[in-house]
Amino acid sequence: MLKKEDVDKVIAEIRPLLQADGGDLELVDAAEDGTVKVRLKGACGGCPMSQMTLQMGIEKRLKEKLPEVKKVISV
Repeated sequence: MLKKEDVDKVIAEIRPLLQADGGDLELVDAAEDGTVKVRLKGACGGCPMSQMTLQMGIEKRLKEKLPEVKKVISV
């Protein structure tokens, strides 16, 4: 079962990388079906590369650390 606390721990590892570029990441929800909802903030919110960052960076890292994560979406 996917726990919000576990997702938060992984996001805490990712956050400094985003903050270094003027962005940030907020966990909105972690559902039992494996869907993680995040909000990209700061420079990440309007960045044209944000979708790639979301899928190739954030989602990939979450799936590596937490196999129960099925998808990550930005809200």
